[in-house]
Amino acid sequence: MKLPGRSWILLVAAVVVLGLGYSLWQGLTRERLPPGFASGNGRIEAVEIDVATKTPGRVIEILVSEGDFVEPGQILARMDTEVLEAQLREAEARLRRAEIAVEAAASSVTQRRAEKEAAEAIVAQREAEYDGAQRRLARSRELAPRGTVPIQRLDDDRAQAASARAAVNAAKAQVAAAEAAIAAAEARIVDAEAEVEAVRATIQRIQADLDDSYLRSPRRGRVQYRVAELGEVLPAGGRILNLVDLSDVYMTFFLPTSEAGRVAIGSEVRLRLDAAPEHVIPARATFVADVAQFTPRTVETRDERLKLMFRVRARIEPELLERYITQVKTGLPGVAYVRLDPEAAWPDWLELTLQP
Repeated sequence: MKLPGRSWILLVAAVVVLGLGYSLWQGLTRERLPPGFASGNGRIEAVEIDVATKTPGRVIEILVSEGDFVEPGQILARMDTEVLEAQLREAEARLRRAEIAVEAAASSVTQRRAEKEAAEAIVAQREAEYDGAQRRLARSRELAPRGTVPIQRLDDDRAQAASARAAVNAAKAQVAAAEAAIAAAEARIVDAEAEVEAVRATIQRIQADLDDSYLRSPRRGRVQYRVAELGEVLPAGGRILNLVDLSDVYMTFFLPTSEAGRVAIGSEVRLRLDAAPEHVIPARATFVADVAQFTPRTVETRDERLKLMFRVRARIEPELLERYITQVKTGLPGVAYVRLDPEAAWPDWLELTLQP
């Protein structure tokens, strides 16, 4: 029996619908999560690091380009150091002058101590002379009343004794002056040494600024953005490059309260990326938010937007990242599957294809 044309069209359409329905049913059956698991959509992310200036200056050299891999300590860019180098030379000249001042102050202390020793010797001499004058005066006082020595002699001895006493006092005053001079010279030493330390600290600071003018990579990673160009004058904190730390790569996704509350730190997570759905990547849950929040804007349905969700982060094993570091890319969307029940067995379609 020959069917009309319209009937043929309806029959073909029914077959197509049945085929699509069967394929969809097979896909849903094959990738249906068993009890004890949860899943959420997310994107691959990584720790980003801004390579920025510490002090204001002009960019005179950028040694890497976007996409380049960099190692820890590698020089990425260089700032103009002409002003800093001039400041360093000035500080080094001040240091030499301060060191000479220390030596001069030390010599002055030595000189003042010698003067004090000489003054002390003069004191001893004057005291000996005063002692002799005292003894002569005592004899004259004893003999003058008897007429053994003339009265003039007694007067002379008395005058010499008074003069000797004055000489002793003057010599002691010179010793005191020498001690004061020593104290002043020692104070100048302390001041000069403090100046030396201050200038050395200035040199150390300038040297640190010079070292920071060579911008180095703090970690191993990849250059993601080149923010500044040669010749630009940047303020302190001005960004030059943006790096991605490829040793700390993770996927952030969201789970509802009923599932997020069962995720333990360290729970096993497996990731499938839209760009490579044939690969299952191992990861570990390293963070679960303690404050609920709305689902991200990428969720379009009203019911999903109204649900409060918890942010979860799953970190990819560092050993795996090290092996495939040239293929690691951020921003790739995918799905994270979390094992909520440690005893639950992973389904066949989530068996690992990449091992750390």
